Amino acid sequence: MVLNYLWATFFLVAFAIALFQLIFFNDTEIFQKLVASTFDNAKLGFEISLGLTGVMTLWLGLMKVGEKGGVVAILARLVGPFFHRLFPEIPNNHPVYGSILMNFSANMLGLDNAATPLGLKAMKEMQELNPEKERASNAQIMFLVLNTSGLTIIPISIMVFRAQLGAADPSDVFIPILLATFFATLVGLITVAIYQRINLFDKVILAYLGTLLVLIGGLIYYFSTIPQEQVSVISTVASNVILFSIIISFIGLALFRKVNVYEAFIEGAKEGFTVAITIIPYLVAILVAIGVFRTSGALDMLVDGIAYLIGLTGMNTDFVPALPVAFMKPLSGSGARGLMVEAMTNYGADSFVGRMASVFQGSTETTFYILAVYFGSVGIRKSRYALTCGLLADLAGVIAAIFIAYLFFH
Repeated sequence: MVLNYLWATFFLVAFAIALFQLIFFNDTEIFQKLVASTFDNAKLGFEISLGLTGVMTLWLGLMKVGEKGGVVAILARLVGPFFHRLFPEIPNNHPVYGSILMNFSANMLGLDNAATPLGLKAMKEMQELNPEKERASNAQIMFLVLNTSGLTIIPISIMVFRAQLGAADPSDVFIPILLATFFATLVGLITVAIYQRINLFDKVILAYLGTLLVLIGGLIYYFSTIPQEQVSVISTVASNVILFSIIISFIGLALFRKVNVYEAFIEGAKEGFTVAITIIPYLVAILVAIGVFRTSGALDMLVDGIAYLIGLTGMNTDFVPALPVAFMKPLSGSGARGLMVEAMTNYGADSFVGRMASVFQGSTETTFYILAVYFGSVGIRKSRYALTCGLLADLAGVIAAIFIAYLFFH
């Protein structure tokens, strides 16, 4: 219901603002721009789905090889004790644990193209266990919120953009992004746990989270000891080596167990096309709504209003020019990326605004996109409290990003 009202609100607010501009500012082109935006974003939604088809075909095929070869089952056993407490509705050692782990791992490595098909596969497997097919299960909500919190260990794409735009040290945002996404993930986990009455002080949960903290701390320490210019290179190489090693492990173990890897790949790959077609209407719906909201000027008015209110408090407002990235990111990943590049181009990649925009870009995920695509792929119509928890995680990431950016760069 929340998504239903929010989707309608985007259109109503856009119409009201456009009408105001037409009547009081004689902007005779505003409605033309809004209509053009609907066509452009409908086309964009279809193109994104079409682009996903190849990637999803590849990764769902590889996951089928991993399932038949036994790697997914091994991964499921490794994380089973932890995931069973976060997803108590899912049976022990269920294959979906492997898909969830693979999705989280791809997200943490900044490999978005690999993460999406793996996440859709996990959502489909959880839907098979869902007794109410049109209503999101507790497990699906926990998975989606942790996904949208966007814990990122290696923000490859952001560092690449910073390098292209002339940053002296493209990787200087690495630790701030890691810390900001960690706080977003923590708040997302706590919020959902409160809704679902999950005991986060369970010994197993604390042990796994403690191990994750040690690993993150070790990475921060390691990257702080090497020359800064090597951080981007090492993280890029490491991420892709890890990813391709996973592919080889899938194929290698399947061959060892005498699985016909080619047929297994084709069997899984056939699912990719079906899923990509299924998500088209959901993706078009959310992108068109976001497009008219932005084209009408509503997003700019929101940012200006917040800047004014912050100014009244006497607080430092140096971060405000980067705020459009923070507001756009939950709505559109490509839109936020464009605003980040715009901020770095106008203010400089090494300016406070340029760095702040980079940290905003890495601190949250595309919550509305993920909601539309993931729930849409399995026909979920009642998202319950998923959007609320996802947006709270985003808010935590944005607030953390502001404080951390001031600590590191101001």
